[in-house]
Amino acid sequence: MKQLLKQLFSSQRYLIRLILPLVVMMMAASLFAAPSFATGVYQIPDLPADNSTWVVDQGDVISRLNEGKISSAFADLAKQTGNEVRIVTIRRLDYGETPQTFTKGLFEKWFPTPEAQANQALLVIDTVTNGTAIITGDKVKLLLTDAIAESVASDTLSTPLRNGNKYNQAFLDASDRLVTVLSGKPDPGPPEIAETVQVEGTFKKAEETDQGNATVWVVGLLIAATVIPMATYYIYLAVQPSNES
Repeated sequence: MKQLLKQLFSSQRYLIRLILPLVVMMMAASLFAAPSFATGVYQIPDLPADNSTWVVDQGDVISRLNEGKISSAFADLAKQTGNEVRIVTIRRLDYGETPQTFTKGLFEKWFPTPEAQANQALLVIDTVTNGTAIITGDKVKLLLTDAIAESVASDTLSTPLRNGNKYNQAFLDASDRLVTVLSGKPDPGPPEIAETVQVEGTFKKAEETDQGNATVWVVGLLIAATVIPMATYYIYLAVQPSNES
């Protein structure tokens, strides 16, 4: 019996040596997988020579149909007024980055001089947090004041997102308001918010379920790696005196 327990205890230690590296790898993957999808200013491509890019949807939240509508509206605005608007969506910001710092950095990358920035407006959203930011050039500010620009980002764009992440509606509403204001027409203002009673759902999203399952596996492996050898060792100590006697 004593020899059997020794062999069992030895095999358990061998098993731990196999399990622990796997546990460490799983925990490391869960910690570092998300940042690998982060987006920095340097990852956004430069504008083409003809400045024909109006929407950069790296967050993949705008349908092709609506992206075409928005791009067409912005192109017409540029031809008629010289004012240009661009929308950028990203999936996740780099560590330490905010929507404001990212937007400012991208604005300066695309339009490095005050002259190039003068008739530009850039609207950015991080689709993980739905954080928004907008920055405008000096000439654009004559029509699109800072107060209106902030309202576009925090009200017109964000209201549909707070009511079910309706990205297509959000960007259509925001683009319509921007085009109206930059065409010299009166500001239509933010959308009216209808009072609704929200019932919080009890169903988890697929991402939450996957993360929960992964956590359960990691915790289970850690507990097994700790409890099994301890239990085996105590059994070994309990049985050893009886065998020696």
